[in-house]
Amino acid sequence: MLRTFTRSLSSAKPPIQLFGIDGTYASALYSASVQESSIEQSFQALTKINGLLESDHKVREILVNPVLTKDDRNVAIKTISQNLKLDKTVTNFLNVLAENNRLSNFGAIYEKFSLLNDAHKGVVEAKVTSAKPLDSKILKRLQTSIGKSSFVGEGKTLKLSNTVNPDILGGLVVEVGDRTVDLSISAKVAKLNQTLNEAL
Repeated sequence: MLRTFTRSLSSAKPPIQLFGIDGTYASALYSASVQESSIEQSFQALTKINGLLESDHKVREILVNPVLTKDDRNVAIKTISQNLKLDKTVTNFLNVLAENNRLSNFGAIYEKFSLLNDAHKGVVEAKVTSAKPLDSKILKRLQTSIGKSSFVGEGKTLKLSNTVNPDILGGLVVEVGDRTVDLSISAKVAKLNQTLNEAL
């Protein structure tokens, strides 16, 4: 079913490569949106759906229920599509998710499509996780160095955010798009422990 949804879409290649099942579905919707509607239109529709699922737990429970029959899922999709006035591309996409019993993946797919939407607009999002908040000087240096890296590319705008997680102990974890560079102390300790365990 996913192959059917993405056939003849090779010319609409996503701006960044995503991995995993969520990335595959998000990329498929991106390709379909380029040819059949627009990226912005699809992103707005997905945002509406995400808002509904976050605000209405009953609807969320219905969609993620694994024992729901195919017909029940189709009725749910049709109802949501009509109420939110979704376009054909996104409605078809939801039907593909329902057919493959992947509606429970919607939240993760929405996040991946957000990355594609940003990249389409020339924006690359980077998240830097540190044990303590980083000061503006360090953030500015990171903005410059990451912006010049192959992760971002020429002509792109970098959107940098700093997340605090004391569990990493020190160092940084840098996430750009779908890539992660773990330079944290906790990761180094884990690697050292693994090396010691293998040596014993």
